[in-house]
Amino acid sequence: MNILYCGDKNIQEGLLLSVLSLRRTVQEALHIYVLTMHYQEGEKTYLPMTDQAIAFLDMQVKAENRDSFVKKLDITDLFVADTPEANLSTRFTAGCMLRLYADLVPELPDRLLYLDYDVICRRDCTAFYAQDLTYPAKKGAGQEGLEYELAGVLDYYGRFFFRNRPLHMDYLNSGVLLLNLKEIRKTGLFEKCRARCREKEMFMPDQSAINKLCVRKKICPRRFNEQRILRDDTVLQHFTTSFRFFPWFHTLCVKPWQVEQVHEKLKLHEYDDLLQEFTQLKPQLF
Repeated sequence: MNILYCGDKNIQEGLLLSVLSLRRTVQEALHIYVLTMHYQEGEKTYLPMTDQAIAFLDMQVKAENRDSFVKKLDITDLFVADTPEANLSTRFTAGCMLRLYADLVPELPDRLLYLDYDVICRRDCTAFYAQDLTYPAKKGAGQEGLEYELAGVLDYYGRFFFRNRPLHMDYLNSGVLLLNLKEIRKTGLFEKCRARCREKEMFMPDQSAINKLCVRKKICPRRFNEQRILRDDTVLQHFTTSFRFFPWFHTLCVKPWQVEQVHEKLKLHEYDDLLQEFTQLKPQLF
């Protein structure tokens, strides 16, 4: 299974936890690629993932399957050559936009499961990864042989507010995406997304660009990117910011590596064994 993560040094804790969850649930070898960079924009400095952290993660996955690996790909040059100028001053970090450069990295395979670093794999996600991406084209429409560019799950909140067609929910959350990189390279989807991020300031820029410009997207069941609350059938749980209405209206943002808050604010103990392993291993990451 080919997995993609993106980010700078600040994602290392979350990355460890997410990788450990994959190691526990996925039986086949894990080929994990991490896109990172070194970049400075004003007072913001983005440092790349350290070689020490990558080597430690690589050791962890190899302990389960010797064919597994974690590989760091520094794409600083690619980012500097085509920076998302219009969105560098937004509250969304430049690191989250690195996925939009995946088509320019020859080492990356044709099919990739992209995961945000705050995603925990609760059950084996092979069914999501291995799903058929053949596009159901209408006969005679000249679309035979086409494939979906990507597959994902509707954004829990954004599905109501953002859509390309008024009566059709199609706004995907970009934290869990099955990328058909071969098709994306053909259509130039990510190239178009980079251009849009360079020229137009947007709310959640990378996610907005993908949803606006993707022509063939496959919408998958909620269990493959649960963004709200753990359910019995959840496969991948994404710890996003959510809204709470009691005892007052407020936002709630708890990340899975914040162990005490996971217990106290989310009342969640599903991952206690995983969190215990994470807490024991975390000091060796740095």
